[in-house]
Amino acid sequence: METDVIVVGAGPVGLMLAVELHLGGARVRVYDRLAAATGESRALGFNRRAAESLDQRGLLTRLAGLRWGPMGHFGGVRIDLSRLDDDHSGILGLPQARTEQMLTDWLAEQGVPVLRRHELTGVRETGNGVVAAFAEPGGGTEVRAHYLVGCDGARSTVRALAGIKASGPAATRGMYTAEVTGVELRPRPIGERRPGGSMVVCTPVGEDRYRIVIHDRGLPPNPDPDALTFAEVADAWQRLTGESLHHGSAPWLWACGNAAAVAEEYRRGRIFLAGDAAHEMPPLAAWGLSAGLQDAVNLGWKLAAAVHGWAPPDLLDTYHTERHPIGRQLIADAQAASSLYLGDEAVEPIRSVLAELVTYPDAAEHLAGRGSGLGIRYDLGPGEHPLLGRRMPPHHQLTLPNGTTTRIADLLHPARPLLITTTTAHPTAHAWTDRIDIITGTWTHQPHPTLHTALIRPDGYLAWTAPGSTHNLTHALTRWFGTPQNGTAR
Repeated sequence: METDVIVVGAGPVGLMLAVELHLGGARVRVYDRLAAATGESRALGFNRRAAESLDQRGLLTRLAGLRWGPMGHFGGVRIDLSRLDDDHSGILGLPQARTEQMLTDWLAEQGVPVLRRHELTGVRETGNGVVAAFAEPGGGTEVRAHYLVGCDGARSTVRALAGIKASGPAATRGMYTAEVTGVELRPRPIGERRPGGSMVVCTPVGEDRYRIVIHDRGLPPNPDPDALTFAEVADAWQRLTGESLHHGSAPWLWACGNAAAVAEEYRRGRIFLAGDAAHEMPPLAAWGLSAGLQDAVNLGWKLAAAVHGWAPPDLLDTYHTERHPIGRQLIADAQAASSLYLGDEAVEPIRSVLAELVTYPDAAEHLAGRGSGLGIRYDLGPGEHPLLGRRMPPHHQLTLPNGTTTRIADLLHPARPLLITTTTAHPTAHAWTDRIDIITGTWTHQPHPTLHTALIRPDGYLAWTAPGSTHNLTHALTRWFGTPQNGTAR
């Protein structure tokens, strides 16, 4: 094989997947049809869980000057995050282009190739791998790998070539997005409703630069992005706000509808889908980008395990079973939030009821968890501990035998599974030390309920706890990390 995994698409999801695969010890190449990154920033930030995922790899600190949002909202209905037990705040005002550049720089430092001006034209499975055909300047080339992942957006070529269907609600209205300079605008970061179900959004993204979104009820459901002009954007803005943008300019602009779709399969044989290729949705609070980054973190370690030969037989199938329901929920939530966000005056009574409901902590925590990603719980085995199947809070600290204190997020930087024990050693786990790290220490603040032992997957989710899990540790280790090297557990 020329490489272990081919990643098609050099957007943030494809780049993050390449990070995960490289950390997992798999050879990876990223291919993209464009000659260079677009510089566009359709998303301005990401949710809490996506930020935690970057933090788990030591990447979040590379994005200097981050701004966290103390207020959340669902469809424009504000949620006071400061009243909740967990911190659901996300990153605000961070252009997607900065995240892409940070990931690109990291991969370059590690020597991971990102090959541009390579357009995928075909893919076929062989007995033990895949062969991808690319058109490139001067001709074409074929590349062989064990697996291929499509991170190539809503109009995914990988999805089409693999014959995977995607279904969801058709577009009912259009929207314009642009980055505007040479003007001075009043910020409207979560949107300002205009009569009849229209809305404008304006977010500062730098000195003399604004990202604007225009939800004009009068736009066609599927506007042509290639035909859009700055004059049309300026006309629409003036029509809704009375403010003129015509004296400014737009480094980039974009048009889309509000269609949404979820791929019926996230995996077909040796071909996988992630990000917008798996779950297409219109831009809304960076939910699509956030989910895509989490797709990458869920899939990367599993593919690396398969490459190394220790993945249990159904490990790769768990990517679909864990992430596909998240994609379906994402689309449903986006539809609900959009109805609230962009609905006309007739929706106001529903907004008022929801605004009252989110003053109750349990309701607010549930709704905030849908947007932040902290509400995700995978079925990782039977048991009663409330953290089982959820992400291990990355800020929890452990004091090691040498007296140093470290966060869970820091322990996850190598992208290896962790067995954390605060009582006695677990000799059972020693047979797996070629693929997991065993850490002994004491909690700086004991999680509630009491947690003596925690088996944490590389993506940060708890696969086994003591007390709390029904199955024993050997079962959990074998379930997620395969048969020990010597074939037995001591």
